[in-house]
Amino acid sequence: MTQHVKEIFGSSGSPGGPPAPAALAAKVRTLAPSMTRSMQRVAEAVAGDPAGCAALTVTGLAELTGTSEATVVRTARLLGYPGYRDLRLALAGLAAQQQSGRAPAITTDIAVDDPISDVVAKLAYDEQQTLADTAAGLDTVQLGAAVTAAATARRIDVYGIGASGLVAQDLAQKLLRIGLIAHAHSDPHLAVTNAVQLRAGDVAIAITHSGSTGDVIEPLRVAFERGATTVAITGRPAGAVTQYADHVLTTSTARESELRPAAMSSRTSQLLVVDCLFVGVAQRTYDTAGPALAASYEALAHRHR
Repeated sequence: MTQHVKEIFGSSGSPGGPPAPAALAAKVRTLAPSMTRSMQRVAEAVAGDPAGCAALTVTGLAELTGTSEATVVRTARLLGYPGYRDLRLALAGLAAQQQSGRAPAITTDIAVDDPISDVVAKLAYDEQQTLADTAAGLDTVQLGAAVTAAATARRIDVYGIGASGLVAQDLAQKLLRIGLIAHAHSDPHLAVTNAVQLRAGDVAIAITHSGSTGDVIEPLRVAFERGATTVAITGRPAGAVTQYADHVLTTSTARESELRPAAMSSRTSQLLVVDCLFVGVAQRTYDTAGPALAASYEALAHRHR
């Protein structure tokens, strides 16, 4: 991996430490919807003009956003920084990246009369940004813990509804191909009745961008109460689903527009996270996963001739 790729897609910082500059923009986009309006103004200001805000004192940023110094400090801490000084340093780093042309900050919405070539270019840019934001903000400590639990699980249940249900099916199918017992449940009744059978040593994974989908939260709660290890893959790290999650994997999403609903970009980021989870499990179980993959490939090879 080159140094440039590491800077953009690498770790969001040392465990428990502040996010790296590349993760700051992702954090703002992910957390802004759950902030108070005054904190949103601070977050929007630092995301929109990192260079300008990096030059401001805490008092100056409070005056610029029409908030208080306490609100600025609370926003900095919510974004993962010990204090405003640390946020200013990250803003300066983000500004340097943007000025070098490596991190464009504005995505143009798709218009009804856009030619298809523009649609392709705009969607490709949005998808790239979503993946970069998700990679930058993904907590690799939490991911590693989820991998460890899944690699040794007796059984893995995955819950998802709608677009998230498609991602749940994708993960379950991958895990089945490496010899693990995994099932995806999009029917809420079936999800709960299966969750009742889980116990310690099992894993339950809930996928919900909003973090508030009741049909996904309920089976995760049941699995949590039965002693299974629980994982939430969500775009809202403060969402209701996380209260029943032992491990939280945060996804990012592009700004929603009329022709680009949130389900499109949330699916992209969710697929990246489940792919990371799957590859990690395959690495941990390679002695059995390798032969299982080879056997499944061989069994289906004649269908592709």
